[in-house]
This record gives sequence, C-alpha cells and structure tokens, in this order.
Amino acid sequence: MVFEEWSTAPVSRGLWLVRNACLLADSILNRLVDLIPSWLSGYLRWCPTSPELLEQAEKNLLKYVKNKYTTRFVQVEAVQRCSGQHHIWSLEMKPSETVSEKVPLVLVHGFASGLALWVLNLDELSQDRPVYCFDLLGFGRSSRPKLSSDALEAEQQFVESIEKWRKSVGLERFVLLGHSLGGFLVSAYALQHPSRVAHLILADPWGFPERHLPSNKTLQLPAWVKAVSTILRPFNPLAGLRAAGPLGPRLVEKVRPDIQRKYEHVIKDPEIISNYIYHCNAQTPSGEAAFKAMSTHFGWAKYPMVNRIPDLHKSVPITFVYGSRSWIDKQPGIHVQQLREESDVDIEVLDGAGHHVYSDRPDLFNDVVAGICRSVDDIGKVGHSSTRRCTWLQGKAQECIDLEDEKSIPASVNFASDNPW
Repeated sequence: MVFEEWSTAPVSRGLWLVRNACLLADSILNRLVDLIPSWLSGYLRWCPTSPELLEQAEKNLLKYVKNKYTTRFVQVEAVQRCSGQHHIWSLEMKPSETVSEKVPLVLVHGFASGLALWVLNLDELSQDRPVYCFDLLGFGRSSRPKLSSDALEAEQQFVESIEKWRKSVGLERFVLLGHSLGGFLVSAYALQHPSRVAHLILADPWGFPERHLPSNKTLQLPAWVKAVSTILRPFNPLAGLRAAGPLGPRLVEKVRPDIQRKYEHVIKDPEIISNYIYHCNAQTPSGEAAFKAMSTHFGWAKYPMVNRIPDLHKSVPITFVYGSRSWIDKQPGIHVQQLREESDVDIEVLDGAGHHVYSDRPDLFNDVVAGICRSVDDIGKVGHSSTRRCTWLQGKAQECIDLEDEKSIPASVNFASDNPW
C-alpha cells in the first residue's frame, strides 16, 4: 500500500490524515479477509457476496430468457502485464442452422453491469441470427485480475481480452454493439481490428466528449464539496457499496429503484435485478478500478474517443443510438458524422429512453438493432444505406428520431435524475 505525500498546509494536512487513514483501514480489512479460511469466509466477510451468490443471481435473471442458450467460461491467455490464464464468462444463442449463417451479433455491457442485463433483448435479437454476449474482464463472472492503473494500458488490456475471446469462440466478422463503457471499449477494439467489425453500434456510449472546463462562476464550489471530493478521489466509484457491508443489497434497492422499474413488466420480483447488480459489484473491483484509471473528474475519459474514432477505417459503418432523455452528450456523434463524410454514420435517438436505452425502450432498441443486422446480411444484394433505412422503418422503430432527418432535435440533452451506471 502506498500512502500519499505529507502536506504542510493545515487544511491539506487534515485531508491527508483522513484519506490515508481510510486507505490504511481498507488495506487492513483486505489482509484480514485473506487470512480467513475459504470455508469460513462466506460467513464472516463484510460484504455478503460470493461467486456462488453471483451465479445464482444471474440464473434467477436468465430464467426469463425463452430462447435456447448456452453459457460457459471461455479460457483466454493472460492480457499484457497480467500472469496466468483468464476466463471470460459467455452466453451464446444459436437457435437453428439457418440462423447460424447470418452475421452474428456481439453485445458488450457497460460499467457496473453484466451479460444478464440484456435479458429484455436476447430473445428478440436471436430470432434470426447468432447472438453472443460476455462479461468484460474484471466484471461479472469473468476473471478479475489486477488491471493497469495507466489509462491507455488498461484500455489495451480490455481490447486484448475481447480479441482473445473472439479467437477462442471462433468468430470471424460480426456486428459489434457496446453500451456506455462498452461503447467506448468496442470503439477502441474496432480501431485496432476493423476487419472483424461488420457494423459498429454505439448505444449511448461513454467516454466520447472532451472535458469542458466550466466558467469561473460555476467553478466556485462550497468548501465542503471540495473537501469531500478530495477525500473520495483515491477510491473506486462503487467503494461505498462495498463499504456498506451487509447493508449493500438494501442500498442498491434504495439508490437505484429506477433500474428495477425498467424490468418490472417482465420480472415481477424487484429483488432479482437488485441482487444481480449488487453481486456484480460487491466483489473484487478489478474492472471498476480500470474504469477509474481511464476516467478523470467524475467520469470524463482521459483520452476521449471523439478525437480517435474518426480514424476508424472508412469501410466500417457506425450507428450511434442515444436515449432522448439520456445525460450522455449527443454532440460527439454529430461531430463524428461530419468528420466521416465518406463513411456511413447514422445517429438514432430512441424516444422516451434514458441512458439505459436497451431496457428503457427495449421494443425500439431491438427493432433498430435487428434492422441494422438485416442490412449487414443484405449488403451484398442491394445498396447498403438504402436497405438499412428501409429495414429500420419496420415495426416499433418508426418511433425513433433520426438526427439526419430531424435537425431541430437538440444536440445535447442532460438530465440530472439519470445516473452514469
């Protein structure tokens, strides 16, 4: 454990003492847990979680998937600067031989999430093609190695793990969809492996805009806010959830009841969602720490993707799918569209959806994604863009707002009630 350097200023000295006392307590608790025999740790651990409880929470959620699926741990070689082998927890859906001929769809979840939260999308999207999803390295049921504290190196470790997963499952070319943090990571993947990506779908992606410094007026925060933010800076985003110990599951229910409401039309027991979210995030915060390394100042990316994604090979089509009520800034999508004039870039806004576009409006989301996938299947038969436009207008997708056609839609919509995860 590394303590921060001593400060001579009275206020800074007080903050130094508080922060390092917290770090010391955290270190001691971790060492004590390591000394407890494995058979006893489940009874004595501060956070009432375990891999077995996460497995059961996931099963309780996936039982609502009607189509046939298989789950397995996919063994992959260790990513750079991590020793040993890793396993990536994966779900595959291949309903029939005819379906297997279609271009596969790969779903990548966002921060503090896991593959089971695609439960409202899997049946619909797997009707006419293979669908794959997995827990990112450091999240869910996948391995949780100690990832790099360097932003670019941590990003590369994620990209490397996705590519090694692809090789292990035998995929060649696929539609790649990422939500939130997943949108950032699949963009990084596509930049390095464009030949593998038939179409890149970015669902309310995190990490695209540059951080804009506020004016001096808005920068004048109360002293207590500055003090609290300074104390919390060394900790991972969800450290409070684990610090709450046995109160953690109840905390998820109280803090994020909106997540449960997104699924209540299908899943009547609200504890199924909150339990899954809790057990995904109450264990070793490996991916969470890597996210913290890649971000700065409460959630901005250290290396914004808006400055990098224009370099993506022009043959790879991109679709941004935003929620009309989301806190995510839509301006980067418009900027990318303008910079990639020779490439296919579309921007769709799902009416009434917040940041969690896949669960806020699963009907619209599924229609849009299925339409994009059909257009990829038909790319050799008819014109690419015209086919996609027609397929998107089927069913519920007619309710979408297309920023290409509706220039009056505001470029950025932010709602304080929505939360980054």
